[in-house]
Amino acid sequence: MRESLNIRTQAFINGEFVDAKSGKTFSSVSPRDGSVLAEVSACEVADVDAAVTSARQAFTDGRWSGLRPAQRKAIMLRFVELIREHRLELALLESLDMGKPISDSFNVDLQSTATCLQFYAEAADKIYDALAPTSPNIVAMIAREPVGVVGAVVPWNYPLLMAAWKLGPVLVTGNSIVLKPAEQSPLSALKLAELAAEAGIPDGVFNVVTGLGEEAGAAIGLHMDIDAVAFTGSVEVGKLFMQYSGRSNLKSVSLECGGKSPQIVMADAPDLEQAARSVASGIFFNQGEVCNAGSRLLVEAPIRDEFVAKVAHYSQEFQPGDPLELGSTMGAVVDKNHMERILEYIATGSKEGAQLRQGGNQVLTESGGYYVEPTIFDDVDPKMIIAQEEIFGPVLS
Repeated sequence: MRESLNIRTQAFINGEFVDAKSGKTFSSVSPRDGSVLAEVSACEVADVDAAVTSARQAFTDGRWSGLRPAQRKAIMLRFVELIREHRLELALLESLDMGKPISDSFNVDLQSTATCLQFYAEAADKIYDALAPTSPNIVAMIAREPVGVVGAVVPWNYPLLMAAWKLGPVLVTGNSIVLKPAEQSPLSALKLAELAAEAGIPDGVFNVVTGLGEEAGAAIGLHMDIDAVAFTGSVEVGKLFMQYSGRSNLKSVSLECGGKSPQIVMADAPDLEQAARSVASGIFFNQGEVCNAGSRLLVEAPIRDEFVAKVAHYSQEFQPGDPLELGSTMGAVVDKNHMERILEYIATGSKEGAQLRQGGNQVLTESGGYYVEPTIFDDVDPKMIIAQEEIFGPVLS
């Protein structure tokens, strides 16, 4: 199936796949083996302008916003059906593009994507306005109206699922959207646009601009005719989107940024085996590339040594392997730059005096891909960098 995969490479604007106006492209590289999957349109300000213009026109003329909620619901449900019909193809694009195991892409990401969009589709005709309680001589009505044109900028760790979390509520309430996938993982979003058009979502309502964050992403944040932006990604870039809003039209900004989540285990835990298995999964699933990955482990002193040993044992269930092998439980990290960043954090942890209990190395180098062992540091002081900064990789402190 990999050999026969039809990969879309152009931006999707006003119902058509188009090249970037500049003609520029960027390489979509598979972390599985370092190979170039495709040359993808590198959108810039002019392309975002075109997408926003088409989105605004679609919103204003009511081709989507003016439909009865039940009509939008029917089209959205057809969209969900098509996602399920193309589930394996979409899962394959996810695994090739960002390195996660195909079993996770298929069983977790695609299943959750379809479920999410189905939930919002079913809500289309169940969102009610309200009458506020007032004195008898006053009538106060609360009307829920679509915002207009929404920009959505999504990360690479769950490309489709993160897009669905934004697409569902945006589309079902009658808005138009300009979606920018991460430059590391643009391919599944383009396929999603194709399926949206096939489902009957009108031209201009769902646009996908591919490109670099500092170009296409910034253009969305600064655009004067985008009414709201939803962003998922790093704290650093989240702050930029707040600034973009202030520098432009004070558009509404919704942010989901990174974290440094703790997993806490007390001595009276009723099942240390299950707890240890959960801790290992909590940090090593999806190569640790999860914004709420349990990257810090706090263990009560009486069980500390025993429990850390159990976590190390269960971490063996998460060993890097070819993302396209059905038995792989951990794939490749998203790209070479991110792999080097993770390895730098590991080197910093050792330099600061943390005890490297397990892992810490790049592996499967012969594949040409970007694979990092599940890594565990012990004796980590809370002041250490690895205890404070988000690594976004398979590293437990």
